[in-house]
Amino acid sequence: MDNHYIDPLEKKWIVMVAVFLLASWSIILYYAIVDDIHPPSNVEVIDSARLHLDTGVGGGEFREDKLGVHRNKEGNLVVTMVAARYGFYPQTITVPTKTPITFRMASFDVLHGVHIPFSNMNTMIVPGYITEIHTEFQKTGKYPLLCDEFCGVGHAAMYGMINIVPKKDFHLDKGDHS
Repeated sequence: MDNHYIDPLEKKWIVMVAVFLLASWSIILYYAIVDDIHPPSNVEVIDSARLHLDTGVGGGEFREDKLGVHRNKEGNLVVTMVAARYGFYPQTITVPTKTPITFRMASFDVLHGVHIPFSNMNTMIVPGYITEIHTEFQKTGKYPLLCDEFCGVGHAAMYGMINIVPKKDFHLDKGDHS
């Protein structure tokens, strides 16, 4: 028996799998180019044990009184959050529709994930790093913030809430961070 013989049916399966892989890679590459999808490029480190202090990288950006929704120097909306066992802080966030929003998140303790159903928001929050993600919500409603990385025995109870309101109904009072 020849060791190099490949059954015709096996050849068909090999070709089908190769075509499927090439098609999948082509689709991924196409959407990566068209929608400008790429891995995060900004890497900011932070001392997770000192998040709540005024010192170090971030200069107190994750202090309790600075968490929530605010405008940066350029006037853009920024949401600053902390994930810690077993919750997101602030617990409830209100943001407008059809407005670019930057989420800046840090973990106080272990690896967490944040997922907002029915949106493109899904990322990991790694201790020691600031996670930054840009998004824009199109539909109004109340959506849960879910942790999708197992973070301990209270993982199933870890959640927050995001309230997405029409742009005309969104008001950010000076000094209001949530």
